[in-house]
Amino acid sequence: MKHIGIVACSAEGAALCYQTISRESVRLVGPHNHPRVTMDSIPMARWLPAFDGDDYEGVARIMLESTAVLAAAGADFAICPDNSAHLAWEQVQAASPIPWLHIAEVLTAEARRRGFRKVGVLGTRYTMEGPVYRDALRSAGIEVAIPTEPEMQIVDDVIFDELVSGVFVEESRRAYYDVIARLRDVGCDSVALACTEIPLLVRADESPLPTLDSTALLARAAVEHALADG
Repeated sequence: MKHIGIVACSAEGAALCYQTISRESVRLVGPHNHPRVTMDSIPMARWLPAFDGDDYEGVARIMLESTAVLAAAGADFAICPDNSAHLAWEQVQAASPIPWLHIAEVLTAEARRRGFRKVGVLGTRYTMEGPVYRDALRSAGIEVAIPTEPEMQIVDDVIFDELVSGVFVEESRRAYYDVIARLRDVGCDSVALACTEIPLLVRADESPLPTLDSTALLARAAVEHALADG
């Protein structure tokens, strides 16, 4: 099995990704077994100034710092469960010592497999307004929708004021369901949970739309890649 490297940003999201890799491995590998996993976690306080300043060269430097640690530890490939970090994808790929899986490409493949035609995207403001999911989904012929400006503010505030700190409030869950319902009303047939922590708040069996859980999909793809030949 290939050795999986995780570039962590938020503690809650990275922990969920690792936990999901372990659980998916039970199904694919067997009880109490999974590919070797190494995670490097640079504090999110180091990341946020670069995000806030639209400094994606700076984001890439942080990601590559972690990638070097993972490569030195023997990781065969890397993943990052932080969706917004993929805004620095091209800079990271230009200098990475090991290959990567791209979270939006993994989610897009699942949306295509399930036959979705218009996907609403929930995530940080950086992700909702940025090109990561827009470009990946549109390249597969899938339409994309994002919340209105006031709704984006709600979604983003809940992520940074609550979810990244492990705080899950019922009022916020209902607010997210309202946003998802409006995306349904404008023609979306699914919603991408494109922030690592959102699956901890939004329950698939309660969501007004079918969900595409970016964290779970990336974790599953990492296990499958670790088990693949070549």
